[in-house]
Amino acid sequence: MELSHPQSLIRLADIKSELERLGEKPELTAEDEKTFDELTREFGEVDQHRRHLERKAALDRVRASATATERRAPSALAVTGGTSHSADGYDADPILNPDSIEDRRFRNPWDLSEVRTWNRSAEEVGQELKARALCAIEKMRGADDRIRSAGTGILESWDDKKGSIARMVLATSSPQYLRAWSKLAGGRGNLLSAEEQQALERAMSLTDNQGGYLVPFQLDPTVIITSNGSINQIRQVARSVVATGDVWNGVSAGAVQWRWAAEATEAGDNAPAFAQPSVQVHKADGFVPISIEAMDDAENVTMEVGRLLAFGKDTLEAAAFINGTGSGQPTGIVTALTGTSSVVTSTTTDTFASGDVYKLDGALPGRYRPNAAWLANRNIYNAVRQFDSAGGTNLWERIGADMPPQLLGRSALEAEDMDGTITAAADNPVMVYGDFSNYVIADRIGMTVEFIPHLVGANRRPTGQRGWYAWYRVGADSVNDGAFRMLNVT
Repeated sequence: MELSHPQSLIRLADIKSELERLGEKPELTAEDEKTFDELTREFGEVDQHRRHLERKAALDRVRASATATERRAPSALAVTGGTSHSADGYDADPILNPDSIEDRRFRNPWDLSEVRTWNRSAEEVGQELKARALCAIEKMRGADDRIRSAGTGILESWDDKKGSIARMVLATSSPQYLRAWSKLAGGRGNLLSAEEQQALERAMSLTDNQGGYLVPFQLDPTVIITSNGSINQIRQVARSVVATGDVWNGVSAGAVQWRWAAEATEAGDNAPAFAQPSVQVHKADGFVPISIEAMDDAENVTMEVGRLLAFGKDTLEAAAFINGTGSGQPTGIVTALTGTSSVVTSTTTDTFASGDVYKLDGALPGRYRPNAAWLANRNIYNAVRQFDSAGGTNLWERIGADMPPQLLGRSALEAEDMDGTITAAADNPVMVYGDFSNYVIADRIGMTVEFIPHLVGANRRPTGQRGWYAWYRVGADSVNDGAFRMLNVT
């Protein structure tokens, strides 16, 4: 065991954090179980080593005190009465200073000058950045418990080994950055302190965009939508991922080819054929005007603009996730399924009948039904209700109190951009049924805003308004068309 006492404390904290993460999982894989056992064993060994070092240090102090004639050399431990002579306290003896080094550093998780990079791999630095980011999320201002929970979930699920998302969280959630962003949002950028200017520069170094400022993490529309729930119901059931580049790449595999084999015979090559579904990430932008009078309340501006950006983002995406062309915008689910074998035509030409609902349900492979959901315009659901006087031939599980959440025992989601009427002699894709975890929405964390100090009218004179030009990137597509069936009444 070669660890020093400070290193032992840091390693014990890392092991504890990883064990707690594994312990929160409802089920552990075989690999997780192995990791849990190894970490538990390592924790005991490191803790035993820590106690040995503490006993040795205590014994050394006793020996030094008992020798009256022995004087401490000038180069000896520069700690007196538990106080470090080091400028930042990093060299303090953790035995005489029970307030550990790790705890002191994390009192200000945003201070990255304290992150040690020497003799550490990029992954080890990334682990510390992630731990700091999780601490920062708990401490960040202007956030409620739901936003903190959403931010923690995004960081835990999608941060890479080098801590790319953690760096963004730390750069854009600090009190200094929030103050700086609020001043810029209120047109008071000339009042930035040196500390606030430094926070802005650190955040700008993380983006490849020219100009503009990243929205504070706690006001990022993706975080707000995740915490408050989306008005776009397809997002509620789709598989949401976080992209760190312009394309999200996934991995899928076909069914493994099994065989019946005699005892002691060589195994066959049953490896699946791997494919790599990808989702292109596209740019979207918007503009938010506001009067100078409304900007007088800095706190209102800071929080309100985050809500407005989130609402506009959700509204724009609602249409794209249904009928988006995939060219310069996300690929909608209807667009993705059109022309594929997933399309089911109505039994009677230009007629939507109860039998078509059952037909669509029967056409979906059984392996996708347990997690399946319906997606349709509300007018189509109302048509189902009118199939007979009993309220839809018993199709609805529950129909009272404006709550028709289940159709044939599966969730019924609404989408205004789906076809709501049957047009004769035309295609009418009125319902989609399937496992929407196979429809992937790739969000790129980090919306950028550029502040426009004055808006002008037709005569090029100020209107008494300011504005924010905002842009972000998102993509969506079906990565497995076989998991869906779409009814086309034609």
